[in-house]
Amino acid sequence: MSSLPSLQILRETCTGLARDAAREIMRIYAGDLGTRTKADKSPVTDADHAAEAIILAGLRSLTPNTPVVAEEEMAAGRVPKLDGGPFWLVDPLDGTKEFIKRNGEFTVNIALIENGRPILGIVLAPASDTLWRGAAELGADKSDKGSAFDRIATRVPPAEGLTACASRSHAIYSDLDIWFRNNDLIVAERKQAGSSLKFCLIAEGQADIYPRFGPTNEWDTAAGQAVLEAAGGEVVTTDGRPLPYGKPGFANPHFIARSKAAR
Repeated sequence: MSSLPSLQILRETCTGLARDAAREIMRIYAGDLGTRTKADKSPVTDADHAAEAIILAGLRSLTPNTPVVAEEEMAAGRVPKLDGGPFWLVDPLDGTKEFIKRNGEFTVNIALIENGRPILGIVLAPASDTLWRGAAELGADKSDKGSAFDRIATRVPPAEGLTACASRSHAIYSDLDIWFRNNDLIVAERKQAGSSLKFCLIAEGQADIYPRFGPTNEWDTAAGQAVLEAAGGEVVTTDGRPLPYGKPGFANPHFIARSKAAR
């Protein structure tokens, strides 16, 4: 981190960038979304591109020598060269399908990776104006509608069982049920949510576990993982190892996000 500003400076600046991107997202949300389809058949909107442009400009000004891996840049074939040092991961509009459905469950995600681990994450839900952030040395906190930040932390699951999160658009409940049974875990409640909101629900003690057995990319998970880990949780692969970053192609394996008490 010696060549970068302090984590506190980075956190505050990225908080501002996320809010700037969110304002542009909500401006577009109020009108024509400009929806089209990418080469991989996934949807993209004007808001994805506008938000990414704001964040990229800010990060490149803040840390000009630090690579930025961003979803729409990657889709366009602009893949930065990583040299083993820190790099940014950006998903300017996580939950594009939820954005198109206009259900509010989409987020802006900015994360800093060092030594293969997310050490800073900002997650902002523009529709509710809720912002979560986490940093390795600073803990995790949350702000609603521009209010002062309050500390958040994971909980010990209640005796009656876990509250499990699942994807709004991608959950396969039969697979999840089998996994819970095989791991002797009792689920008392389920919560569906789009985008990286699931990590944040666990981080603030509203849920306990989020198994993901479908495809994701590093920019989908890094910011949420940073928030969750700073709040006392963890994100591990199905064999119990920490979910790594900087992988070739940036695709994630299956993973489990959880409070450490939900094992």
